[in-house]
Amino acid sequence: MKKYLLILSLIFIQTVFAIQFKISFPKSLESKSQDGRLLLLVATNDKSEPRFQISDALTTQIVFGMDVENFKAGEEIVFDENAFGYPIESFKNIPEGEYFVQALINRYETFNLKTGHKVKLPPDKWEGQHWNTKPGNFYSKPQKIKISHSGKEAISILMDIKIPEIVEPKDSKFIKHIKMQSKLLTEFWGRPTFLGAHILLPDGFENHPEAKYPLMIFHGHFPSDFGGFRETPPDSNISTTDYSDRFKIYGYNKIVQEEAYNFYKTWTSKNFPRFIIIEIQHATPYYDDSYAVNSASQGPYGDAITYELIPYIEKKFRGIGEGWSRFLYGGSTGGWEALAAQVFYPDEYNGCFAACPDPIDFRSYTTVDIYKNKNAYEYESQFKKLDRPGHRNYLGQISATVKQMNHRELALGTKSRSGDQFDIWEATYSPQASDGYPKPIWNKYTGEIDSTVAEYWKENYDLRYILERDWEKLGPKLKGKIHIYCGDMDNYYLNNAVYLTEDFLKNTKDPFYDGEVDYGDRAEHCWNGDHENPNYISRLRYNTMYVPKIIKRIEESAPKGADLKSWRY
Repeated sequence: MKKYLLILSLIFIQTVFAIQFKISFPKSLESKSQDGRLLLLVATNDKSEPRFQISDALTTQIVFGMDVENFKAGEEIVFDENAFGYPIESFKNIPEGEYFVQALINRYETFNLKTGHKVKLPPDKWEGQHWNTKPGNFYSKPQKIKISHSGKEAISILMDIKIPEIVEPKDSKFIKHIKMQSKLLTEFWGRPTFLGAHILLPDGFENHPEAKYPLMIFHGHFPSDFGGFRETPPDSNISTTDYSDRFKIYGYNKIVQEEAYNFYKTWTSKNFPRFIIIEIQHATPYYDDSYAVNSASQGPYGDAITYELIPYIEKKFRGIGEGWSRFLYGGSTGGWEALAAQVFYPDEYNGCFAACPDPIDFRSYTTVDIYKNKNAYEYESQFKKLDRPGHRNYLGQISATVKQMNHRELALGTKSRSGDQFDIWEATYSPQASDGYPKPIWNKYTGEIDSTVAEYWKENYDLRYILERDWEKLGPKLKGKIHIYCGDMDNYYLNNAVYLTEDFLKNTKDPFYDGEVDYGDRAEHCWNGDHENPNYISRLRYNTMYVPKIIKRIEESAPKGADLKSWRY
């Protein structure tokens, strides 16, 4: 028996009999006690660390989570079968066998909000609100174990590694980076709060000091740097054998570099219009960006971006600085943001190009009608149980349900703190609950919908409803400014909300909306209006594909005496 145990220890396999884990961190790593979400990650393989293998995909591995407060160095927190997990809810249901396990704590800090509430949240560390790469989070090395459902022995896991700080990008001739402390957001969060941006300057910027430029705002997820712009040809030694499972092609990394270099050549070509393009960094403690609107639980990000950040950039980099010269575009989250900013600030922007936008009509909040349905996870039936689909491919094959996607988030964080999709929608659209966190639209475990929260969402963030409700006032301001694109097999069923919105827009009068809604045949997420190229190409061309329509819009709508020449050199 002793010889057998010695062999096991030499190959780093331990046997866990009670499926109980004791997790700690050393005082040498941090002397202060910690609040946060403690995660236990379990994988059947070592292709990568378990912390990088949690997803909505069929290949997902397992995560268990629990909230901890005042967690002291040297103290052991016990994970047992009561911890909530995804996609397996309890340890007791994990099949016996060999696994790789890892622990991580997503550290929370206390925010004293302007509303008077105190909340504990994971502050963004300029990594884009990702728990598995957040600077300062503690984690352990993966270790191999053997799980058995007999006996009472437990295993100890020491989180003795701290994720390092982010290395910030450096300025170049064309790309600049700024951070600006927002007065509005600092007041809301009760601590200095900053907005950032990556700015792509036009060719000839330094040689034409008299020129002032239109501004294009590319909305989307948190960018680590300005993407898709490369001043040199693709690397000569880049592999063409890499495979993109998303697009089902080989050599995608080379394609990305080729498109980035082609953009540089187009950007610096003689006849290309001169613009400033910005990508904004506005991660919050709830997600990798704020959704660019004012909200009860996240504060006035819409006002901060529109009235603080954008004027600051225009002043610093010679933007024209008037509504007719500003344009919005983006896909998915960025598509919703582009349309929302145009609707909520109709005079400040002159057109939006919203590709595959997140739900813009909450009667099709993915596959849920939050107004009529009683439960978000299951279709209503007297006898038959059927879960609502959450993710599909272009053939309609389902890989995740709405319930599964929400339960993954619930394992990663309570009170809308998972840092993921349904939780950020809730953090953006919901009223603030009495504890200072977003009021849930539905019970995260059961899916039961709160109709009072749904009504709040409707009046404040349902873009189609707001357009219809306020068209008499908004219509004259938005005529010719709304352009929406979506694949008719969007993976997240986002096309359904676009259909409903189109039904309203195409019937508008006094004035007619005079914009565009278009669909890609069998196109998945995130189709953006390009009927000539596959999605894996067109998704790399956002910064050039709408330029002809933007120029046409400027020529038709710029006020008398507007500067239409200084930036056309």
